[in-house]
Formats: sequence, C-alpha cells, structure tokens
Amino acid sequence: MFMSSRRPIAAFALAATASMSLAGCGINSVPTAEENAKARWADVQNQYQRRADLIPNLVSTVKAAGAQEKDILVQVTQARAGANQVKLSGDELTDPAKMQAFERAQGAVTLSLQRLQEAYPELKSQGNYTTLMSQLEGTENRITIARTDYNTAVQAYNTRIRTFPDAVGARIFYGAKPLTPFAATTPGAEQAPSVNFGNAS
Repeated sequence: MFMSSRRPIAAFALAATASMSLAGCGINSVPTAEENAKARWADVQNQYQRRADLIPNLVSTVKAAGAQEKDILVQVTQARAGANQVKLSGDELTDPAKMQAFERAQGAVTLSLQRLQEAYPELKSQGNYTTLMSQLEGTENRITIARTDYNTAVQAYNTRIRTFPDAVGARIFYGAKPLTPFAATTPGAEQAPSVNFGNAS
C-alpha cells in the first residue's frame, strides 16, 4: 500500500525532471528568441516602408519646383521601385545572399536621396521640401535604430542556438540555423546617413 502511493509521486517527479531538462535544452527559449528577432525584422521593414511612402511626395515636390536635374529624380524613383521588389520575409533571414540583396537595394535608395538633396540646395528654403526632408531624416534615424535592435536580437538568438544546453534542443527539435545580421557593406553604413535632411539653412 505504501509502495503504490509512492508511484504517482515518483512518476510526477520524473515528468517534472524531464520537463525541466527539456526547458533547459531550448524547447521554449529558442523559438522565443527566434520570434523576437523576427519581430525586430518587422520593425526594420516598417521603417523602410515608411521611407518608401515618403519618396513619391518628395519627388512631386521637387518636380513642382521646376527642378532641372531630371536624371536625379529618375534615379530616386528607380531605386525606390527596385527596393520594393526585393522582399525578405522572416523565414528567409537565414539566407545571407538574400540579406545582401536587400541591403544593396535599400542602400541604393539612401544614395539616391543623398544625391537628390545635394542636387537641389536652392529648395531648402521651401516649406514642403524642408518638411519632407526632415521626415526622411527622422526615418533614416529610425531605420538605424531598428537595424541595431534587429542585430542585437539576432546575436542573442545565434548565441543561444550555438551554446549548451540550448544548442541541443535547437539542433534536435528545430534544426535551427543562424540568422543573418545586417552588415556594414559600405563605410559608415551602420550609422544613419549624415546628409542632414532638413537641417541645412
């Protein structure tokens, strides 16, 4: 009688121990870290989309001012269109080649906006232009912050799936692969562009 009453307790203890062992092997922590990285990636995409949404108004404002450097406007428009075609979902963050393509496309937009600002210094006194450039500057800063937050989340995830004991669960249960961080592909690319949108007098 005494022995039979101990069996449920022993079974419960065994189940609890197994559960703790699994939890210590990344059963919960690995997918949590991955979802956090994907959420930070969504923030990055939101900020790039915000920039893309501002560009048509900026181009229209420059055209309305009678700007002559039409090739600059074409470059901005084409760069925006090209960036919109390069998609990278949260499930593709393990592919370095796709991340590099995404970075190149977005980098082309940044460079075209820098050229635009340099080409039309006379427009800095116009209200609409100054307002849009100020909004773009704020967006570039948000992009930098979002990229940094994403890289931090990726580093945490990649460290977790490579270190014991979480590496056990990451490999056995999830087949986890490292996520790809943003890389500074050009000098200073990890910093917000220093074009001072809207701050020049």
